[in-house]
Amino acid sequence: MTLAWAMVAAPEPICQLTLAVTDEGVACVAFHRGAEALAAAARRTGRRLVEDANRTNEAVRQLTDYLNGCRRDFDLPLDWSLSPGPQRTVLETLYAGVGYGETTTYGELARRSGAFRGADGVLGARAVGSIMGANPIPIVVACHRVLAADGLGGFGGGLAAKRWLLELEGSLPPTLDFGG
Repeated sequence: MTLAWAMVAAPEPICQLTLAVTDEGVACVAFHRGAEALAAAARRTGRRLVEDANRTNEAVRQLTDYLNGCRRDFDLPLDWSLSPGPQRTVLETLYAGVGYGETTTYGELARRSGAFRGADGVLGARAVGSIMGANPIPIVVACHRVLAADGLGGFGGGLAAKRWLLELEGSLPPTLDFGG
């Protein structure tokens, strides 16, 4: 069993992504720690890493198209094996229910998924925040669309990347640059 990987060039502030595909679908998209994320994915799935452009070309093409503003939705099979239990429930809820140009909050996603029930929603929101931080398939499963109730919240690719992705989708006004 193998895990095919490839690099994806991206505009700043993202610069580069690393993705991994199994026979089931896209299993991993990683920002800065691409090699580390791939090694962890290989260990967790018991697969050997290989370069195989035939298996990764479509995912690379779709990610590149999205990052260049030419694609709004991904039509890729996903391998959820790195997202067990409640994490998978929350990520599948996000994937199915928060589309291009839309946003939601950590608390609202907790309520929608039904994975975390708390009277005040705070524990649920925190749990969802942790799940977003551990999302193995960011951008495709668009955790950048999940915001804190009082602002952007965090993001594994960094806040500049989150802001850029939200601006790309038109859900956040572009930042003014007075730098000249």
